[in-house]
Amino acid sequence: MSIHAQTGLLESVLATPGLIALWDFKEPTGQDRVAHGVQNFTLHEAAGEVVRADEGPLSGYSAKFDGTNFLSMPNQAIGQLNLHGSHQTITVMAWVKWSGEQTGFVGGLWNEYQDGGKRQYGLFVSLPHYNGKNQVCGHISKTGRPTPPFPYSIDYSASKQEVPANEWAFVAFTYDGEYIKSYFNGEFEERAPERINHTQGFEGYPEGLVQQKNPYYFPHGMGNNGSDFTVGAVLLKAGMGNFFKGQIGGLAIFDRVLDDETLKRLSL
Repeated sequence: MSIHAQTGLLESVLATPGLIALWDFKEPTGQDRVAHGVQNFTLHEAAGEVVRADEGPLSGYSAKFDGTNFLSMPNQAIGQLNLHGSHQTITVMAWVKWSGEQTGFVGGLWNEYQDGGKRQYGLFVSLPHYNGKNQVCGHISKTGRPTPPFPYSIDYSASKQEVPANEWAFVAFTYDGEYIKSYFNGEFEERAPERINHTQGFEGYPEGLVQQKNPYYFPHGMGNNGSDFTVGAVLLKAGMGNFFKGQIGGLAIFDRVLDDETLKRLSL
């Protein structure tokens, strides 16, 4: 499904209080992507060009990721994007057309390997290991490291709805310092508590862990962990991975929780 700029959508996002950064990906292939917001946060192409596609809900354009490339901003340049603290709130949202082929990191401060991990906050599509397959996933970390006693970080919400392949969708998560909530097309749907895959047999969990994935209880806050800001991939042990494959037509970060009515209004 092709999509053109939605009348008034860009202006509505820009007028929403609490905006830190919004990329609408209107820049031509080969150029840095520069944000609207509190300052000109600049994303640089990495691992090859990121092609500009002639469709998108905000500017009429989008950034096309082929599963090998990504955009990046060094940690020393992230400024107010470095949201952290025990009571810090956040909303991360994006307008995406996902290929449906693999785990896709959309954007945030998320580094899974360097110095033991520098995870902070990140929006993903499809994190299957802990019950988030094909779903909108909002990840938060306090320590930057895996969640004991497990080998990876388990601390993410996952929408009840699935993200369809090759269709434009609005994906978002919020964190109020206590609960992470994932939204699909502006709708929050609660999930019942469930047994989490790949948690059986770990210390304290012989039968596995039972959790509610949406909303996800995480009262620990966000760490100040030193990650670069990336779009389309994160650093793993083997190098960059969790590549997003498809198109991203907009990415926005807010320093507060947007309510359900606002998220629905900014949806497609």
